[in-house]
Amino acid sequence: QVQLVESGGGLVQAGGSLRLSCVASGGTFSYYAMGWFRQAPGKEREFVAAISWSGTFTYYADSVKGRFTISRDNARNTSLQMNGLKVEDTAVYYCAADRRSARSMGAGGSMDYWGKGTLVTVSS
Repeated sequence: QVQLVESGGGLVQAGGSLRLSCVASGGTFSYYAMGWFRQAPGKEREFVAAISWSGTFTYYADSVKGRFTISRDNARNTSLQMNGLKVEDTAVYYCAADRRSARSMGAGGSMDYWGKGTLVTVSS
């Protein structure tokens, strides 16, 4: 059974940092792009960042570029380092895996697998 499990969410003050982690299990993810999406209250889920299966290519939403960094240390572990957090970054953050390219993840659409999400709350 394929599972993506996120961790690392929590409450942080504006300007602070958090590091989210996603662990994949139950399948082979060597050739999957991995990504992070988020959904704020009352809003649709949106793309945050994606990384290619090799780790060579990364893509970011304009709203997080320069503040967030996506990385992966192997086929199963993906992280999202979030610095300079803003109140508007408050959302449930979801990890996703997809056999399309990381660039394609940024274009949206359905993903092969989703995690259940981890809540990030940024206070002012």
